[in-house]
Amino acid sequence: MSYSVLAGGKRFRPILTYTTASLYDIDLIKVDACACAIELIHVYSLIHDDLPAMDNDDMRHNQPSSHKTFGEAQAILAGDGIQAFAFEVLSSDESIEPGIRIELLKLLAISAYEMADGQSIDLSVVNKKVDIEFLNNMHKKKTGSLISCAVKFGAFLNTNIDSKDINILDSYSNHIGLAYQIQDDVLEIFSDTETMGKSLGSDVATGKVTYLSCAASDYDFAGWEDLTSSFKRKDMKSEIIPALRNFFEECGLKTKAEQMVEELLKLARVELESIQTVDKSNLAKFAELILQRRK
Repeated sequence: MSYSVLAGGKRFRPILTYTTASLYDIDLIKVDACACAIELIHVYSLIHDDLPAMDNDDMRHNQPSSHKTFGEAQAILAGDGIQAFAFEVLSSDESIEPGIRIELLKLLAISAYEMADGQSIDLSVVNKKVDIEFLNNMHKKKTGSLISCAVKFGAFLNTNIDSKDINILDSYSNHIGLAYQIQDDVLEIFSDTETMGKSLGSDVATGKVTYLSCAASDYDFAGWEDLTSSFKRKDMKSEIIPALRNFFEECGLKTKAEQMVEELLKLARVELESIQTVDKSNLAKFAELILQRRK
């Protein structure tokens, strides 16, 4: 368990929780359990994601995936244990009022379920054509549920939170969650293994639906089918990744994806302006960090 939990990573979700809580001057000691719990759920999901039955990725955070180091059975159990530990950490924090703790635990359970549901949907459409609306709804569950939970955690710790603020922050998190996922799809093709800490192009090569593959299928279905049908006979690093980069750039799909990320983050920042009497600058800066991320 510690091998994966302490492996590093961006800590994107707990930072969001701390940043949101700071809007309402919440004592950050009260935020620790929420921040840990959301990251633990994320880490468990990564262990299970990397398994051969799921994404079959051998590297995570620049080290061998859990199942490559300890075997599949131990990796599954480590993920199970980390998920359970997330709820133990949050339920045991007596600095949070019992009533609020129950609401936070309920939110975490719902969000973890939504994430798993999104992953199930993702696996069900491997090598299938879907439209952008379907993809966005899938990512709202698979990626967006924990991001939304991270933001709401910070807000729910404010006992006087306005329901209007909750709705605004939920909309903000939906925008940045989708932007994050699209950016991730782009980086998986156009970044490098050392920076990303994992293999490149595995989703597209195995038929998983990404924003770029969905857009490519819409733009030139025959050309995209010809390209992907040849992957089994080619080397990932020397042939597949360069071919994907060339296709996405020639079709203008990389630029289109980057423009969509910028537009979503702009919408997220606009949403924040509707929250009254608090300094939203750090959450606005967080949106900028997504735009600048390289891994």
